[in-house]
Amino acid sequence: MKAFTRSPWVLHYDASSCNGCDIEVLASLTPLYDVERLGVINTGNPKHADIFLVTGSVNAQNLKVLRTLYEQMPEPRVVAAVGICATSGCVFRECYNVMGGVDTVLPVDIYVPGCAARPESIIDGILQAVQLLEKKHAYMKSMHGQMKEMTIGRATALDAPEILALQKIVYQNEAEMYDDWSLAPLWQTLEDMRRDFETRVFIKAVVGGKIIGSVRAYMAGETAHVTRLIVHPYFWQQGIGMRLVEEIESCFPQARRFETFMGQKSRHTMEPYERRGYMPFRQEKVSEHRDRVYFARDREGA
Repeated sequence: MKAFTRSPWVLHYDASSCNGCDIEVLASLTPLYDVERLGVINTGNPKHADIFLVTGSVNAQNLKVLRTLYEQMPEPRVVAAVGICATSGCVFRECYNVMGGVDTVLPVDIYVPGCAARPESIIDGILQAVQLLEKKHAYMKSMHGQMKEMTIGRATALDAPEILALQKIVYQNEAEMYDDWSLAPLWQTLEDMRRDFETRVFIKAVVGGKIIGSVRAYMAGETAHVTRLIVHPYFWQQGIGMRLVEEIESCFPQARRFETFMGQKSRHTMEPYERRGYMPFRQEKVSEHRDRVYFARDREGA
């Protein structure tokens, strides 16, 4: 019962089940089992959810929906696969349009087998998810105590999956700010990012073995173009952005000028650049809700 000291909010998504597991999830909310008495809330908003409860197997149609819901959930988060279809794909795993279980596209933390999974098993899975969620919260909190041990250095293509996941977390905030979900960083694929490593220099900030910030840049003539400065929202206002910008600039000693751009409302991104002496020099409208502001600074003595 101690695990329920922090009431978990659960987001339930039916990927493509027969509805057997969905009925059992519903049963766990009814008066007979009444999981809500333990503080569990079933929410329809991924931005409010702690636990992602998925039933059914993953197919070509729900693949993007699953990833989008997961990416909109705040960290830390836990994914629970409920039922044999969600855990393995069951008899449908060999179908032409079925990828398999949920773990083929998302990092699953808790598996609840069964066909259909019984309410008792689902509640036990939620209990385990809450315990894991508390451990993740404790880990994130402990990382703040390790800030003095933060390292900043070059990233490699092996870091691409972690940097891409961080990029989508950060740019979800941007998309909400502008009400514009067409932002390119949200739609970049892992293959695209790996190709970027061939033409760009990537810098990462690491705390406790986890990448919490990144920035990249490339040369064009005598100008170094710095792009996609990202810092995990957990670690804003700690000077990490400015340190990343300083490090990426040092990677281009031949550059006589540095340029970057961002949305007109992105104050948390502007600040590190402004402290480095970047000044706005151009602004253009890129969507109905968003303007792009270009900043630049010349290298001292150039």
